[in-house]
Amino acid sequence: MKRRLFIQLPMGLSALSAFGLPPLAPGKGFKVEAGKDRFDKPISLFEGDTFTTKVSGSDNDGGIYVFESVRIKEGGPTHHLHVEQDEWWYILKGEFLFKIGDELYRGKAGDSFFGPRNVPHSFAKVGKGEARLLMFFQPAGRMEEFFRKISEGVTKNMTDEEKDKFRQKYGHKSVGPPINLSTHGLESVF
Repeated sequence: MKRRLFIQLPMGLSALSAFGLPPLAPGKGFKVEAGKDRFDKPISLFEGDTFTTKVSGSDNDGGIYVFESVRIKEGGPTHHLHVEQDEWWYILKGEFLFKIGDELYRGKAGDSFFGPRNVPHSFAKVGKGEARLLMFFQPAGRMEEFFRKISEGVTKNMTDEEKDKFRQKYGHKSVGPPINLSTHGLESVF
């Protein structure tokens, strides 16, 4: 590295932190056992859908949030978008249907999908038995908190209007219904 750049780099990093950007600092690594949650507090959403946090936004100054989703029931979330987060899915087990923008994709174990911020997307588990997804949000934003609040039942007795305001608070906007598997002739398997 050239001496001049070496001297200027710390000053540049200091200037960036003055604009509210997190400082670059080494962290401490960790291990999360298979099937376990980073904090031993899995998130249960809906019936038969459990999230286990692998990397929390609190581990990396909000850079990413990574969790494994174990799904039992067919179907998935409403068609929605995230204002500030990109989302990435990796199928570990089972089969899914994804809609990202106007494109419809089928996926099986080993396939991955990317949903950029502000692009509507949804997915649905297809078939019987357990399916698993590894899911990433970048930056983490408040998605982890969003899922925890839902698992605590915060939205249970909310009106649709109240749910929309709740989602908006977390940078999440519902823009349509969930994927209807029967519309695509996919009631149980591809």
